[in-house]
Amino acid sequence: MSAGHHGHSHQDEHGQGHHHHGHRQDRGAPGHEHGAGHPPRARQGLRHDLRHRLAHRVAHLLKPHSHASTDKVDPALESSARGIRTLWISLAVLGVTAVAQAVVVAVSGSVALLGDTVHNAADALTAVPLGIAFVLGRRAATRRFTYGYGRAEDLAGLAIVLTIAASAVFAGWTAVDRLFAPRPVEHIPIVAAAAVIGFAGNEWVARYRIRVGREIGSAALVADGLHARTDGFTSLAVLLGAGGAALGWQLADPVVGLAITVALLLVLRDAAREVFRRVMDAIDPELVDTAERALREVPGVQAVGELRLRWIGHRLRAEVAVVVDGEASVRQAHGIAVEAEHALLHAVPGLTAALVHADPSPAPGETDPHLALAHHTTA
Repeated sequence: MSAGHHGHSHQDEHGQGHHHHGHRQDRGAPGHEHGAGHPPRARQGLRHDLRHRLAHRVAHLLKPHSHASTDKVDPALESSARGIRTLWISLAVLGVTAVAQAVVVAVSGSVALLGDTVHNAADALTAVPLGIAFVLGRRAATRRFTYGYGRAEDLAGLAIVLTIAASAVFAGWTAVDRLFAPRPVEHIPIVAAAAVIGFAGNEWVARYRIRVGREIGSAALVADGLHARTDGFTSLAVLLGAGGAALGWQLADPVVGLAITVALLLVLRDAAREVFRRVMDAIDPELVDTAERALREVPGVQAVGELRLRWIGHRLRAEVAVVVDGEASVRQAHGIAVEAEHALLHAVPGLTAALVHADPSPAPGETDPHLALAHHTTA
């Protein structure tokens, strides 16, 4: 049986591929059909493979686990739906909070509260690009966008970073202007109440976004939740400005406005770092360790070669090469690769697809089968 590279794509009703596995095999000995004529090592491996498959089927009878395409697609679509629902609910809560604060700003003239209101409004508006990204991410892959549209979440992250930057510039400019032209803050108790409202609204939204974001594996939604939490603490900072104004310190309001600007810049730094890492395909090293451990426990996997993980939106993909017995048949190696993919899907949170390549263990004096690709790698 000649060496070959096999790839399989299980597609949903939209044509979206979700689980793939590819394998390159060494040339097998003659007479491998139906297990006839196997060398002793191959027969032993075949018996081990049959025992493992029987045990695996018994385990599935006790605890069913479906691998139909609809079972894999529906949770992914549901995660996007939950993300969209979370964004619209948080948009409504932050919108009401910002409107309430804006009314108090118009009455009191507090620049610190103005900066906090602008920040809360900007945070509410970040739900729009994220919502668009979640909707796009649900579209099926095409021949042009073969990985789908999950990267739209990264573009939404860039929009969030720019929004935070714009709100920081506006808050800073307003605070500096008020330092040179101070004005008294009126209705101080109302300003303090509005600050408390801002904190309560942002903290509720932060908890909601972070919880759902972690459940569906959306780093962008978690980051936006942390952004909302920081907004809540800046709302509490407005209380300090109101307290200073109540004590007669006229510059307390613009000084707190500058402090809020600094807080915005810190959030901007963290958000920009997260977005940069996602764009550069950065991954948590603990996920790589988890994937390697799962692969080494698969019967028939002798070693783990190249392993790559990448996020596409809130879905994780894997590409891995595993070393199998060089005397194994194509079917045996294919079965090992399927089990490796299965193990990864269970072990790695957020993983929705894996491409597994099986390499034969090298024989003494055998030339590296990948040698023909070396000049492409160096180029």
